[in-house]
Amino acid sequence: MAEDKKAKAVKKGEPDLDDLKRELEIDDHKVSAEELYRRYETDPERGLTDAKAAEVFARDGPNALSPPKTIPEWVKFCRQMFGGFAMLLWLGAILCFIAHGISVATYEEAVNDNLWLGVALTVVVFITGCFSYFQEAKSSRIMESFKNMVPPQALAIRNGEKRNLKAEELVVGDIVEVKFGDRVPADIRVLRAHGFKVDNSSLTGESEPQSRAPEFTNENALETKNLAFFSTFAVEGTCLGLVVRTGDRTVMGRIANLASSLETGETPIAREIAHFIHIITGVAVFLGVSFFVIAFALGYPWLEAVIFLIGIIVANVPEGLLATVTVCLTLTAKRMAKKNCLVKNLEAVETLGSTSTICSDKTGTLTQNRMTVAHMWFDNRIVEADTSDNQQNATYDKSSPGWLALSRCAMLCNRADFKQDQDNLKRPVLQRECNGDASESALLKCVELSIGNVIKFREQNRKISEIPFNSTNKYQVSLHETQDGDDRYLLVMKGAPERILERCGTIYIDGTDIELNEYWKTSFNSAYLELGGLGERVLGFCDLRLPANDFPRGYPFDSDEVNFPVANLRFLGLMSMIDPPRAAVPEAVAKCRSAGIKVIMVTGDHPITAKAIAKAVGIISEGQETVEDIAQRLNIPVEQVDPTHAKACVVHGNDLKSMSPKEIDALLRDHPEIVFARTSPQQKLIIVEGCQRQGAIVAVTGDGVNDSPALKKADIG
Repeated sequence: MAEDKKAKAVKKGEPDLDDLKRELEIDDHKVSAEELYRRYETDPERGLTDAKAAEVFARDGPNALSPPKTIPEWVKFCRQMFGGFAMLLWLGAILCFIAHGISVATYEEAVNDNLWLGVALTVVVFITGCFSYFQEAKSSRIMESFKNMVPPQALAIRNGEKRNLKAEELVVGDIVEVKFGDRVPADIRVLRAHGFKVDNSSLTGESEPQSRAPEFTNENALETKNLAFFSTFAVEGTCLGLVVRTGDRTVMGRIANLASSLETGETPIAREIAHFIHIITGVAVFLGVSFFVIAFALGYPWLEAVIFLIGIIVANVPEGLLATVTVCLTLTAKRMAKKNCLVKNLEAVETLGSTSTICSDKTGTLTQNRMTVAHMWFDNRIVEADTSDNQQNATYDKSSPGWLALSRCAMLCNRADFKQDQDNLKRPVLQRECNGDASESALLKCVELSIGNVIKFREQNRKISEIPFNSTNKYQVSLHETQDGDDRYLLVMKGAPERILERCGTIYIDGTDIELNEYWKTSFNSAYLELGGLGERVLGFCDLRLPANDFPRGYPFDSDEVNFPVANLRFLGLMSMIDPPRAAVPEAVAKCRSAGIKVIMVTGDHPITAKAIAKAVGIISEGQETVEDIAQRLNIPVEQVDPTHAKACVVHGNDLKSMSPKEIDALLRDHPEIVFARTSPQQKLIIVEGCQRQGAIVAVTGDGVNDSPALKKADIG
């Protein structure tokens, strides 16, 4: 039976829901570029021929998202007017009119009570139906946000020529160029890249730009670096790519189709009203028939007995209930609107009060969606960054040589700057908008708060040359002329801490250059592990004064054929960043827990970061251990720990992928405190369905396109 439905859906061209729920299974990121050229009959230099492009276009159709089926407005109106409890009132009104008609036909001076009651019922149903119709948002709006993500143009190579094509005209096998500021026009395999980074937040919900390169780095298509996905933003560099998926077959297309294909279940209040209707109808019919039989047995004429029957049934219809419920829900919706909460469906107001489980996204929901420097390590100690505007909470000496050297490196080896409109510059530093990626913006704000006048300092210490960050080197270098009386050029470098350390020969401690021996390497490792264990993103910093004899003023630095030293540098320290929790979240989580509501974090971020934020906001409460924590405390392998002994757990998306529905149900049942990390949109949906199988009323909070399938499926979202 299920297979027949599936076959019918495919025949009609409707998306297969089970297929959309499955993780993306492709091998385009695993095979060699040469194999891809053969597979898609293309050439990296000349691209597709016009004939081949036309053939593929005829087979696959345009590179666009299929619009979902829309429900006509008159159907929506009729659903509100004739659905659920309204039908019982319509039945009552019709019976009133029938009773009045019988009275008029039977008696010369018939009373009009039944007529007025029928009119009153009709008016009540009509007004409450209109209320509900105008309050309910249009369900098609969910797809409008997807349509806005489709880029209008794309630069492709066809017949050896570069052409600006409509993005809809792209086909599998096209060679495309993508540069900073473009939207990726399809799912592409990266062939060549120069400092190329994309913003995958629409897919993962995480705002940190991801570097892209030709190398295959992960079995998971969503994690590997050699794929870039349709509708994501290019935030840095350039890329040459091969189109491997278009339209509805792209990752974003699958999410869009999944969100629009899901059917939402009945709300609790709708189920209760339906149950109430069955009871009232049964009671009314039973009493009506009983009194009809009694009246007939007592010798009443059959017409009077019928009128008596109708009167009993109508008397049992609570005609004021629908109006009362609608008015109460509407007033509640208006009160919620004053608190910036838009109610799209009146019944959702009652569902909110019935919520038993909340599945919350992390970035921008539990956290501020604003990377902030949290800690620094210099002069062999970890200090907490002061993020207050007046800088009164600093726990370190801002005039110390170690901090001055580290902050100078963070200011100069940094491409971020503040947007130069007056309104932006008048804001507090932490609230200003920046040009640049999230990590560099966090560094800029930190040193602007601590030192001040970063832009002026950069102007005084002019940049001469630069090596941008790339995924191979994992560091960024810039060279500067300085205005501190030292004629030597200053080289500053930042990047992955382990890569920075291996390029250093000395370390700067309390104003003195010291040989970087095993003691200092051990100190570095312990600080690095401590900051990383807090779920923070750590960067290392170093510098070097270039000898004036070898690098005199006017020296022609070449960043392509590097003609200056990038080894034996001076290590300065570490700075770590995190997207901090919103101030009100810990209290909100505590209130939910005291009300018996289970709060689950579902995020696309790294498990360590997710766990750190979960502990900070109280989703994992103090003293609760995960399986990994128990294993570490007992100094035994994780496999030897009984999972039921851990009240809290952190589940990686890769582990979730291999779980059966029964295993997911057991996980949700046995652990009161759960964090899901590195989850895909399909997995977020599976988690919501698992909670609903447990009988939970599920609310989902999220602000990304990746959350849309879960938001649609949830009882309230």
